[in-house]
Amino acid sequence: MRKLKSHLLLWGGVTLLSSALTGCSLLPVEEEALQPPLVQPVKETLNVVEAKRAAISKQITGVATFASDKTNYLYYKTSAGKLIAINVKLGDYVKAGDVVATTETSELVTKIRVQEIAIEKVKISLMQEVADKGAEDPSVKLKMLDMESAQIQLKALQDQLQNSRLVAASDGIVTFVEPIKPGEDVAAYKQLVTLSDPKQMKLIYTASSQNDLAGVEINMDVIVKIKDKTYSGKVVQTPMSAAPSDNKTVQDKNNKSLVINVLDLPQEITIGSQADITVVTEKRDNVVVIPRAGLRSYMGRDYVQVLDGESRKEIDVEKGIVAATEVEIRKGITEGQKIILAN
Repeated sequence: MRKLKSHLLLWGGVTLLSSALTGCSLLPVEEEALQPPLVQPVKETLNVVEAKRAAISKQITGVATFASDKTNYLYYKTSAGKLIAINVKLGDYVKAGDVVATTETSELVTKIRVQEIAIEKVKISLMQEVADKGAEDPSVKLKMLDMESAQIQLKALQDQLQNSRLVAASDGIVTFVEPIKPGEDVAAYKQLVTLSDPKQMKLIYTASSQNDLAGVEINMDVIVKIKDKTYSGKVVQTPMSAAPSDNKTVQDKNNKSLVINVLDLPQEITIGSQADITVVTEKRDNVVVIPRAGLRSYMGRDYVQVLDGESRKEIDVEKGIVAATEVEIRKGITEGQKIILAN
């Protein structure tokens, strides 16, 4: 009996312990606190170049066009009324004395003929008076005054007719025609037609503005390239040396143009032919040069950022020639320093 009780007690203890252990397994397990993964800082990528010694030049490049060195701009000097016709077109060859444009004449031709007939009548009458009464007779003198008056009126009519015709003063090729239509009013000094002498040509380079030609001077050398061949040229006119003109079109063009004389031109060059030009306005050799992207400016201050070990350092500089892709640095940095380029 005692053994039975002992077994029962042992069994009960095992059961109780098992239940306790089982009960513990049913309790929620506290979740461990999640830690964010360690993120490595992004290393900044710098675009760095070394300052170097080199030659640098400032130059003007572009496409220029051959034009006549002798140009005749045709326009009416007074308001000529309404246009009848422009008698030429681009490319026409015109001779001196040709009528290139006409305006309304208000039947001037008829009026001139009527006046010429009136003068003939006065002449006949005057001859009869002189024959009958002598040259000193008052009636003869009156007839002579009538003659002078008629001749003055005829001259005025002839001048009006002449002013209605725009006449070429010299031979040339038509290189410009104003797009004006018949019936439109023709203003005084409005350029209608341009004639160019094909035997005398210069190379004309026209910039966007006068500022683009800063630094160009008379007699500067010009490299002229026509197709695959290179020719020598000289600047013979700049905006500063161009003669003033009463013609606004001419003045505006001169204000932003270079005129270049090219030596030994091939015969196939004609008005309108084009060439590539290069004019070096400033040049220096063996100077400290950096890319333009390395020069920074703020509030009138010029400076660069250099790589000093692992850090940046700002240095004020004095710039010299500023070319298309590079800039000369006169003071502030030396050859070999590592310049951080602006992004």
